[in-house]
Amino acid sequence: MRVAVLGAGAWGTTVAGVLAQNSDVGLWCRRADLAAEIAATRENSRYLPGVELPSRVLATPDVAVALRGVSLVVLAVPLQQLRSRLTAWRPEFPGVPVVNLAKGVETATGEFGTEVVHDVLRDRQVLALSGPNLAAEIARGQPAATVVAGPDERLAQHVAAVFTTPQFHAHAVTDVVGVDVAGAFKNVVALAVGMVEGAGLGANARAAVLTLGLSEMATLGGRLGARPETFLGLAGAGDLVATSTSTLSRNHRVGLALGEGLPLADAVGRAGGTAEGVATAPALLRRDPDLPFVRDVVAVLAGERSPVAAVSRLLSAT
Repeated sequence: MRVAVLGAGAWGTTVAGVLAQNSDVGLWCRRADLAAEIAATRENSRYLPGVELPSRVLATPDVAVALRGVSLVVLAVPLQQLRSRLTAWRPEFPGVPVVNLAKGVETATGEFGTEVVHDVLRDRQVLALSGPNLAAEIARGQPAATVVAGPDERLAQHVAAVFTTPQFHAHAVTDVVGVDVAGAFKNVVALAVGMVEGAGLGANARAAVLTLGLSEMATLGGRLGARPETFLGLAGAGDLVATSTSTLSRNHRVGLALGEGLPLADAVGRAGGTAEGVATAPALLRRDPDLPFVRDVVAVLAGERSPVAAVSRLLSAT
């Protein structure tokens, strides 16, 4: 089997390494020099230093080469870039299932990742992969689990088997809406939990904020037709806890810096890379204004409220 992974950031490169245990992988790199480095050294030194990629990963800056002969495409592109990338690539795309890794809400449309993919690639079967999946740990072979969500249960099971290795366990589910909601919302919660820690507000406040975030995530999911059990599973509570409590999470690191008093631009710069929650929070609020938790996070991001004041409001709303 041959799989294409489009995007060679930390998560895309990690997923390519996982898939290469079962398949040949074409890894599209935005930069030609990165593709050359991976080909020469088997390492992505910028995003995954010290991690050796299997020889079955073929890195290339040519998307047509990455897509040639594949039976599955994995999209590892930041969500706010997803539509423009897919539109440019559409003439090259084969008629095979597509797995989206991007989590969040598109700023311009209020759409989740799988909705964006459906908009651009209308006749493809689209799935989402999500769970407590911190790239650095998985890349180094530490055990993890995830879900592959697709409306067709048989296809979801097949794709989950393609991803599954002795260390990385993928489970098929059919609640795509719930997985999309959880993947977007958990990044906003991670910002809030980071603020609590950065401001030194203690373990009680951190646990309360995390729990309130999970509750509002499930409420939004219910309004959109998701299944309640999704939010207690790997894509819900599992991903929420990992993203909200680990310093490997960029969203957590941005929240931590905000809690310490840094302006947003400086907080994002210190975190490094894309923190999807920064764009997702206001986009979620535009999609559904009745989200008090998200509203308080957005107020901090906009500089309208301090992290301490926002946390106080969150706790008083219980």
